[in-house]
Order: sequence, then structure tokens, then C-alpha cells
Amino acid sequence: MGMEAELSPDWTGEPAILDGAIVIGAGAAGLAVAYALIEAGVATEILEREGRLAEPWHHRHENLHLNTHRDLSTLPGVSFPKGTPAFPHRSAVIRLFNDFAQTHRLPIAFDVAVEEIEFRGSHWLVKTSTGPRAARHVVIATGRDRQPFIPTWKGMKDFAGRIVHSAHFGRASDYAGKKVLVVGAGNSGFDALNHLSGVETGQMWLSARNGPSLLPKRIGKIAVHRFSPFMASLPARAADAVMATTQRLVFGDLRKFGLPPAPSGGASRLGSDYTAIAADDGAVEAMKAGRIIVVPQVKEFGHDSVVLENGQTIAPDIVIAATGYRTGLETMVGKLGVLDAKGVPLFNGAASDPKLPGLWFTGMRPSIRGCFANARIQGAAIAGKVARLKR
Repeated sequence: MGMEAELSPDWTGEPAILDGAIVIGAGAAGLAVAYALIEAGVATEILEREGRLAEPWHHRHENLHLNTHRDLSTLPGVSFPKGTPAFPHRSAVIRLFNDFAQTHRLPIAFDVAVEEIEFRGSHWLVKTSTGPRAARHVVIATGRDRQPFIPTWKGMKDFAGRIVHSAHFGRASDYAGKKVLVVGAGNSGFDALNHLSGVETGQMWLSARNGPSLLPKRIGKIAVHRFSPFMASLPARAADAVMATTQRLVFGDLRKFGLPPAPSGGASRLGSDYTAIAADDGAVEAMKAGRIIVVPQVKEFGHDSVVLENGQTIAPDIVIAATGYRTGLETMVGKLGVLDAKGVPLFNGAASDPKLPGLWFTGMRPSIRGCFANARIQGAAIAGKVARLKR
């Protein structure tokens, strides 16, 4: 389906200007927006810094499965093959990306790292590891989880145990017989605990600053994520109420087990501080059985211990930092004033900054629907805007 690039003549000594869009990043969001742009008649090139598709998925832990349902986690024109589990394994996601790119013959340039982009008034200059490029539009789709983030705790360098980010969880069996502290009660924290609950570990602790908006992965045989399109159609307060009621009915009052209350509703937090909704698949049962003890925030590390904010000391063998990610966009767009204090773009999807026409971001917010459905929606919205501007 690929489309020939439409290049303006080079009168300035700069690279010829693509009268279309450069998409930076070939993850779900980048692939979906590139497909939508090409379908809308916009000449498009995709730049991917890695040498193959889905590189982060190749390196994520072996137990990783989607928390979103198979039928709601597709890309346009390509679905998971028959027999794929309801919550696909990472290997199935890797295959989906490659099938999508091959089916639509998407124009992807691999091993091209984007260093910085500059606004030149009528177009954007994209500085890359293979030389400059230029285009009327640039869509940044490098992902909100590009760089695993671990806080700098006092004493952590002298800790005799292991400290790993949840992105590098590895195999659940690696934790057999080990005492484990998980820091962070969000989606990544519960994902780690779900896997650990099926292994004979030593004592587990969960360090929680805030309680999560937590939903079961399944109720009986029904995948809860199947209801996400309906939930996304509700006002935030109504969706908050539905999720809070579901959480209470399924799990009871988790404050009895030390889990703090969530500061606000699940849908509201998606929009305010971009906190994804956590999914339970065994962790709550382990918490109620005493295998997981909820503790306060980490204050500092000792040689063979962790000191908590309340002065309590615990002695884990391994600390899993489920402490989130950073976009890593400061070098690329930091001079443009489009990032908040945490490096998250101030606008996303079809929204834009009138002072910087032609700059778009996609895939930078969590969604009730999940990243794949959101990628399709945002990709179509951006493509529609760009196509109208070209008329």
C-alpha cells in the first residue's frame, strides 16, 4: 500500500521537503497513524531507531501478556490468528506488528535515530543519525514508556540485593524462594505481583504510596476489558463510579489489608496524571492470604535492608521498581516548550499547538480502551486533520 514521497525542490541547501508527514517511531501508535495518513493520501515515511519492529517487546519479560483483550487489540486490517489467547503473549504482539507492516507495505526506515527536530516556519527539519530530513508534518510516536524510570533512593548503590525495573522482570521462576519487594501499586506493580503470586516465593511486600484503581482481569469467564468501549463512552465521573463499585464488589475493602485508597477515580486519573488502570490476576488473593504485605513508601536502602517511611525495616532479596517510565523526549523537542515537568507532551492526538503547525503526538496517554484501540482512533484523527490542511 506504500505511497511515493512527494518532495519539494531543494532551493536552500537543506534536504528536499516531503510534502507529507514523517512519523517518528514504529510502535502501535506510529504504525497506526502512518497507515491512516497513507490511506488519506498523505505521503508518509516512518523512522524507526531500532533495526526491527517491536524491539521493546522482544526485551520485555517472558511472562508478559497484554491486559487488553485480543479482539480489542488489533490494528487496521490485521488481527491475531485463530487460537491466540484472550490476552495475547508478547510474541503474538510482535507477530501482529510485523504482519501489519508487511500487509500494508508500510515505508519504514530502520536504524534511523532522531536526534532533534526544528520548526522552520513552513516545514520541520528532522535531524537524524543518517542525516537531515524535512517534512510539512512530523508525528512523534515514540511512546510514553520509552525509558524505564527508577528513583534515586539514598543508599541504593550499596544495597547487596538486586534492584530491577519492572520492565526487566525476567521469568517468574527466577524469584522462587526469594523475598521480593515491589515498589509501586500501579499497573506494572500489579502485573509483577500477578506473576509472582503463581510462584513459591518467600515473603512479598508491596510499597504503595497510593492505592490503585484496580479491576479483575476476568469475572468468571468474562474478560472485563471487553466492556472498555462502553466505559470509554461514559463521562469520567460515571466511569469512576462503575470502576469503584466493581472493585469493591469483586475484592471487598482492600484497605483492610493496608492498601491506601486511590486519590481519585480510575477514569479521572487517566486524564489528570496519566495513571493506567491496574489489572488483578492473582495478586489480591495472595494479599489476602498474607503472602503480600502492603507497606509504606521506601525511605532509603541499607546494605541488606530497606527502610520505610514509618521507620520499619524489611530485608528483601530483590526489589522490583514498578516506578513508571519517561518519554525521553527532552533532547528531541525540549527546546519547543511542548513538554510538562515530567517530559510528557502537553497535547496528544488531533490536538496541536497553533504556534507549531504540523507537529503532532500520538500514543502519549493511557486509555480505558487500551493502547491499540487508542492508536487506531488517534491515528485516524491526526490523518483527518493533516489531509484537510493539505487541501
